[in-house]
Amino acid sequence: MSLTAIGAGIAALACIGAGIGIGMATAHAVDAIARQPEADNKIMRILLLGSALAEATAIYGFVLGILIIFML
Repeated sequence: MSLTAIGAGIAALACIGAGIGIGMATAHAVDAIARQPEADNKIMRILLLGSALAEATAIYGFVLGILIIFML
């Protein structure tokens, strides 16, 4: 049972990485908009696409952790 918990914990690290990545991307997007306000539409579009991809990675890690807990 302890190896199952370790595996689920490792799978949950994807959620932490995605949270840090989205936070850093948002900070850099705000900085970029502050430097170049006329490019805000392009920056926001790219930010939303990147955040969606990072969040999908977090969801995959979460689902994998749940599967490890309940299937093993």
